[in-house]
Amino acid sequence: MQDKYTAVWVSHSSIGDFLKCPRAYFLHNMFKNERGKKINLVNPHLSLGIAVHETLEGLLKYKAEDRLLKPLIETFEENWKLVSGKAGGFKTPEEEAQSKERARLMIERVAKNPGPLIKKAIKLAEHANNMPPNFYLSDEHNIILSGKIDWLEYIPADDSVRVIDFKTGKNDEQADSLQLPIYALLLNALQKRKVSGAAYWYIDRNDKPTPVQLPELGIAKERVLAAAVRVKEAREKGELKCPRGEKGCFACTPFEKIIKGEAELVKTDTTRNTELYLA
Repeated sequence: MQDKYTAVWVSHSSIGDFLKCPRAYFLHNMFKNERGKKINLVNPHLSLGIAVHETLEGLLKYKAEDRLLKPLIETFEENWKLVSGKAGGFKTPEEEAQSKERARLMIERVAKNPGPLIKKAIKLAEHANNMPPNFYLSDEHNIILSGKIDWLEYIPADDSVRVIDFKTGKNDEQADSLQLPIYALLLNALQKRKVSGAAYWYIDRNDKPTPVQLPELGIAKERVLAAAVRVKEAREKGELKCPRGEKGCFACTPFEKIIKGEAELVKTDTTRNTELYLA
C-alpha cells in the first residue's frame, strides 16, 4: 500500500552512503540532533560541484537562445559567494583560491563550448514542497526512488531526450555505478518521450559530453531495487553499524566528529532543516 509518510525514500546519494558505510547512511540520512536538525558536512570538493552545477543547471530557467546573454562567469561568481569561506568547507584562503580557479576553468570551458546547453531542453517537474522528482519504485516494499537529473536535451528529429550528467570530479564514473540505472528508471516513470541517449560531461577536461549506454529497464530496476531493499531491511533491523566497528571508517568518522562536538557549525540550511559542519 502506498504511503509516502512511511515509505523508505532512496536516491543515488543515499544508496551510495549505505554501500560505503551503513553508519554513515544513518548519520547523514536519518539522524536528528537535540535541536531536531539533520546534519551534513561541507568540504571543498562538494562546494566546487555545487557552484558549477548551480551555474549550469540554472540555465534551464531561460529559453535556449537567451541562455548565454549573461556571461556564465558572472553567474558563477554569484554562486561561488554562497560557498565561500568556512561555509564551503575551506580552511584557508589558499585552499579556496585553488578550488575556485579549478571551477572557473570549467565554466570557461563550457562558455567556449556550450554545445547542448544552447539547444532545446526539458526539465522534469519537481514535486510538492520542492521535493526532487520521485516515484514509487516498489509498492510491495513501500520504497520511493527520487533523483535530480542535471540536463535533458530535447532531440526534435525524433521527439526524444538525451540525458546529460555534469561531472566535476577528476575521476571517471565507475562502471558499476547506479547512477545510470536510476536515471533510466526516473525517465521512464516521469516523462513520456523516448530516451535516445545519455552522456557524462567531464567538464574539467572535455569540451563535449562523452556518450554512455543506459541500461535496459528490467536490469536497471533489478539492480536499484536490490540495493534499496538492502537499505530498507537494514533500517528495519537496526543494522546500521560501521563495518570497521567502533574505530569507524572514512565515511562515518567525519559525522561522528559532529556528534562528539569536534566539528564546527558553519551554516544552517533552513530549507532542508540541516546544520552544516566543518570537520
